[in-house]
Amino acid sequence: MATRTRAHVFVSGTVQGVYYRANTRDTAEEMGVDGWVKNLDDGRVEAVFEGSKDAVEGMVEWCYTGSPAADVEDVTVEYEEPRGGDGFEIRY
Repeated sequence: MATRTRAHVFVSGTVQGVYYRANTRDTAEEMGVDGWVKNLDDGRVEAVFEGSKDAVEGMVEWCYTGSPAADVEDVTVEYEEPRGGDGFEIRY
């Protein structure tokens, strides 16, 4: 079994109101990644991805493009110890 990893990601740019969260959830589910995504009051999107190293790295890379209507300016990633999880959700 592949080693699990966890990435805590902050995405800035035009990432709210463009289906970024829904597309993140759909992509994470397709890639078998657990975690969550939510909008922040400052206009950024925050997400946590946990799963195999390859899948998590794929999600981090995906964040640089995001949903088709998004205009991503920056992605900040902090790696953390895996905490476990089951499924992917949009948080409000």
